[in-house]
Amino acid sequence: MTADGPTPDPFAHDRLIEAVALRRDREAFAELFSYYAPRLKAWLIKSGATAAAAEDFAQDAMLTVWRKADLFDARKARAATWIFTIARNRRLDMLRRDARPLPAPEIDLSDAGVQRPDDILSASQDAERVRSALSRLKPDQVEVLRLAFFMDSPHSEIARRLDLPLGTVKSRIRNAMSKLRLILEPSEEATR
Repeated sequence: MTADGPTPDPFAHDRLIEAVALRRDREAFAELFSYYAPRLKAWLIKSGATAAAAEDFAQDAMLTVWRKADLFDARKARAATWIFTIARNRRLDMLRRDARPLPAPEIDLSDAGVQRPDDILSASQDAERVRSALSRLKPDQVEVLRLAFFMDSPHSEIARRLDLPLGTVKSRIRNAMSKLRLILEPSEEATR
């Protein structure tokens, strides 16, 4: 008992997830959703997302909780840790997906093989900017980016190959991408 009333049950959310897993209990999920969705949204807004994107993300993460509730193990993690880990992983998946180039558009065969000189120069300058930005990263960050994006290796394979915990691989990629973004994006003052 606290001065404000009864002590909240620290395992209540664990039991709600278990109810979703065992009985597909919609009321339990609604309670989880009303508690965690706003927290996930606030977390993403603090990370720089728009309110609309954060709302979509929170719903997507909670849908993953609904679908994967049977994977929850209260002996390994508490409900909040498990849900925010799902959210973090979904966010990294989305960032990784957004960082990949879009499929090439249909090629007009009338211009096949012909590149304009300004396009060649622009591509060369872009490649040089990326090489320069990569040279400013730590070697361990460059290595995980090379394996993840240039070799298209899954995170689990990178962790095994480099003999690192999976979480370390993911945080190195996230930190490297954040630093690259800061290096490559023009500052507000430069665009004025």
